[in-house]
Amino acid sequence: MNNSSTLQNSLMLAPLIGATDSLMKALGLGLMFIVVSSVFGLCMGALRARLVPATQVVAGVVLAATLTSCAELGAQAWSLQWHQLLGIYPALIALQCVVLDHSGFFQRAGRDRLRLCVLFGALLLGMGLLRELIGSGTLASHLPWLAGAAQPDWQGWVLTADGGIRLAILAPGGFILLGLLLATWQAWAHPTPSH
Repeated sequence: MNNSSTLQNSLMLAPLIGATDSLMKALGLGLMFIVVSSVFGLCMGALRARLVPATQVVAGVVLAATLTSCAELGAQAWSLQWHQLLGIYPALIALQCVVLDHSGFFQRAGRDRLRLCVLFGALLLGMGLLRELIGSGTLASHLPWLAGAAQPDWQGWVLTADGGIRLAILAPGGFILLGLLLATWQAWAHPTPSH
């Protein structure tokens, strides 16, 4: 594993653990990541031929910060409650775009880029769904905030009256759940031969 892929994967870990305590936050951050990274890839593809190699990183930082700021302003105008719940995690999208560009991700085939976006989105949604179910005992709570509703009437499906296991919606619970999911994946993908 090279250093750029290690940095790329570790930067994706922060929003995966921090912003997946509910399905609504995970879905919103996933959509924001896909939109910003797609527009960033298109713009850098058009700019890369016109830039001196020494200025590509600076131009990438400025472009990523601008696109992420515009996306955050749009999210704030669309639904203030949703934007406040996301916290600092949308800002990490800009850093992720710069690292992906530096590692040559946007010069790869469209199939590879789509694969990463789908995998990251599926991980976000899966972690958000599981952590909300286990931690809060609800499903899709506050989802109307993502649709721009200021005062939602619908609070989601309440599955348990007394809530769930609070640890699951905290960061340590996210790490534990991710570790369990990785262990399950390893056991399923590489079964040990029986003797």
